[in-house]
Amino acid sequence: MLLGTWNLENLFRPGDPGGPPDEATYRTKLAELAAVVTELDPALLGVQEVGDPDALQDLLDLVGGDWHSALSKHEDGRRIRVGVISREPLRVLADTNAFPPGLHPVQVNDSGTELSAAGRGFLAVEVTTDAGPLRVAVAHLKSKLLEYPGNRFFPHDEGERARYGAYALYRRAAEAATLRALADELLAGDGRARDVVVLGDMNDEVQAATTQILLGPPGSEIGTPGYDRPDQGDAERLWDVAPLIPPEQRYSRINSGRRELIDHILLSHRLVHRVTAAGTGLPGDGTPHLPSVGPDPTARRGKPGSDHAPVWARVGQ
Repeated sequence: MLLGTWNLENLFRPGDPGGPPDEATYRTKLAELAAVVTELDPALLGVQEVGDPDALQDLLDLVGGDWHSALSKHEDGRRIRVGVISREPLRVLADTNAFPPGLHPVQVNDSGTELSAAGRGFLAVEVTTDAGPLRVAVAHLKSKLLEYPGNRFFPHDEGERARYGAYALYRRAAEAATLRALADELLAGDGRARDVVVLGDMNDEVQAATTQILLGPPGSEIGTPGYDRPDQGDAERLWDVAPLIPPEQRYSRINSGRRELIDHILLSHRLVHRVTAAGTGLPGDGTPHLPSVGPDPTARRGKPGSDHAPVWARVGQ
């Protein structure tokens, strides 16, 4: 069973301000996305940046076969949202963007505006597998790319850059805490017996503080001496499969020429010990071939394919 996550990058039908300018460009993008999904052949794939639900259906029609899908109802200002596609029927368990109790609103600009909800929703679904119920949460946390007042992508000065970098970090940390609260609900203190997956575009790397929030109790990471030693934290922990990805593949996006692994798959105790392989891009293809992106997220609107590589993990029954 292959589980994956992929940011589809501005999946809109033509004519939308966030999408391709014409039908031919749209069909080229769909064809490139469909080729990857077909080759990847996932049992379940979390997806991000779905703008038009009909565009996701266009993609699945092009891939062919029987697919089930679910999309979050909580879209951001760009009208993008997260979703899940699956070979098996899906049952939606949760679709939320509200911060959990105890987490106060965070400042997001110089005017003092505060937010008490994530920019995009977190969607949790359940599917039935041969190994039993599989519970999956998909997310797309706040980007590190900064937007300044007046729809600017470049600051007036370095003080403004620092402040808005802090605001973005506040938001991403709060969203990570919100996602972790949802993971706690799915684990229900029973990660040794429950198959739980948290995946998506976390918009930061493995050792980032925001990514680390998602793991739960510290210790026992893959590759450490504690990994194979059971302890009390195993019931609540999640394990990032990143250390299982070959080092030369350990990136899912290229930002200003720098390779970054910002898309993640995190697994419960019962699930992580059944992983047989993990990677980015397509299995057997080596290092992903990706464009380098810059600070302006509008620069690639209408471009084919995606600026992210899928991240995947193969799990035995």
